[in-house]
Order: sequence, then structure tokens, then C-alpha cells
Amino acid sequence: MRECHASERAQVERHLQLFCQILPLHPVSRPLWNQHNRSFLKSKLLRSSDPEEIPDKGLFRYSTGSVTNSMDQNPVQGDLNWRLSAHPITLLVFLGIRIGALLMYLFGVLFIKDFVLVFILTLLLLSADFYYLKNIAGRRLVGLRWWNEVDTSTGDSQWVFESSDPNVRTVTATDKRFFWLSLYITPALWVGLAILAIIKLSSVIWLSLIVIALILTITNTMAFSRCDKFGQASTYASSALGGGIVNNLAGGLLGRLFR
Repeated sequence: MRECHASERAQVERHLQLFCQILPLHPVSRPLWNQHNRSFLKSKLLRSSDPEEIPDKGLFRYSTGSVTNSMDQNPVQGDLNWRLSAHPITLLVFLGIRIGALLMYLFGVLFIKDFVLVFILTLLLLSADFYYLKNIAGRRLVGLRWWNEVDTSTGDSQWVFESSDPNVRTVTATDKRFFWLSLYITPALWVGLAILAIIKLSSVIWLSLIVIALILTITNTMAFSRCDKFGQASTYASSALGGGIVNNLAGGLLGRLFR
């Protein structure tokens, strides 16, 4: 076996140390790594006196903070990742207020035990959630808005629905999934808390707060659901003249929640 120069030997040792740090961290390579493989690799590297035959540094380039798996997939539009949102601040505030109201109620029931204080704080969060969702989050995340008008001549109450033009504004799949999932899951969680309050008789007094939460959350859920249906119907009608109504109806049947 030919001897390597001191500089070449040092370079081989450095490459071997880097390789020994990288290989055991990789989940696929971990079961294959043992002392025999280490000795075999070292002997193969030291046999080469030609610097060109020594593995390139690029093969051993790594990051000490994280070793990425080649099988991992990059996040795509539609995943529940707030970084993919077109309006991340709006989304985080929307989710934060919704989750905050639930946590405030749970924290008050379990630890504070002061009904008046918890009632006021939770009611403020529920009111902020109702207003923010109705006027800001719904319009920015999914392009929907609703309000209620009273006809002064007849005294009748009318629901007014507004949706953005899909040809002008595109709603991202991530924003849509976050919006509709939170819209339907939140009332279900409050229903679960109501059942627990009934089962645990000592918490029946908290039912009044849960009833208010259900009224506010279900109102927004029903209103935005109807607003979305009217918006889809308007889109189908406007595209019918262009001959694309069949395609739109077929696409609508696939559902909006998990696309």
C-alpha cells in the first residue's frame, strides 16, 4: 500500500470525521453504520495517493443545526401551515382570538373559580372574535362578508351577503382550510364544554357563558356558510353564458373544505 503525504492524510482524516458525524444521524443510514464500515471506509480513503480520488468536500457538506431527509416534502399550498397564508397576520389574530376565548374559559373553570371575572374576560374575547371574523377575517381570508339590514318601511330584517369576484381576487387553499375548519370546529368544542358542564353539576353556572359563545359562533358559521353558497351560485350563473356551468357544478360537488 502506497503511503500518502502528510497533507493528504490530514485531509482524509478531516473528511472521515465529517462523514462519521453525518452518517449516523441519517435515519436510513443509522442501522448500517458500525465499526467495520468505519474501518473499511478509512482504509479505502487512505489507499488513494491521488488527490483527485479523494472524495470532494461537497460530499461531506452538512449543517450542524439540522440534517434534512431527502424523503421530506416541501409544504404545498393547502397544507395547514400559516406561513403559506396570503394574510398571515390576519390568520394568526383570527386563530389567536378564537383559541384565547376557549382557553380563558377552561383556565377560569379549572383555576380562577371567579365566575364574574372569567365571564367578563371570556365575553370580551367572544365579542372580539365575532366582530373580527365578521368584518375582517372573513373578507381577507376567503373573500366573504355578511351583515343584517332592517327595512325601515316594513320593519323586516334582511341578510345581506357579499363575496369577492374570483376573477379579481384569488383565495389561497391554506386560508380556506384554516377558515372553514376553525369555523366548524369551534362550535363543536363549545358543545363539548356544555356537555361537560352538565355532567359536572358544579359547573352548571358556567352554562350561561357557553350559551352566549354558542350563539355567537353558530351565527357566524351559519352566515358564512350561506354567504359561500350564494357566492358559488352567483359564480355559476355568471359563467353559464360562457358555457362553463357544467365544469363549475362538477368542481363544486368536490367540496371546498379539503381541496
